[in-house]
Amino acid sequence: MKIQRFIVSLLSISGVCAVACICCADASLAGKRAFEENCAVCHPEGGNIINPDKPLSKSSLAAGGIATENKLVWLMRNPGPGMTSFDEESLPDAEARAIAHYILSTFK
Repeated sequence: MKIQRFIVSLLSISGVCAVACICCADASLAGKRAFEENCAVCHPEGGNIINPDKPLSKSSLAAGGIATENKLVWLMRNPGPGMTSFDEESLPDAEARAIAHYILSTFK
């Protein structure tokens, strides 16, 4: 009886983990798509065609005080010279956060 409960518990945990992985994969894919649609023209492969000294690498972003998703979304809303401003109407928060997550997890 204890073994059956253990197996049922293990299968339940495995199912939750599988669903979480699928959700994470969907979120990552959404972030990648949104990045490609809104950012990749100026930031191909995490670079920066406007200011090559400021790529989207974690170290470059951190040097500019941008180390979290919230700060990156803030930067999208309040960019410096040369970068398009993305307000909530043109880029909803969920999409902006997906892009921020994609950038921070992709461009090391």
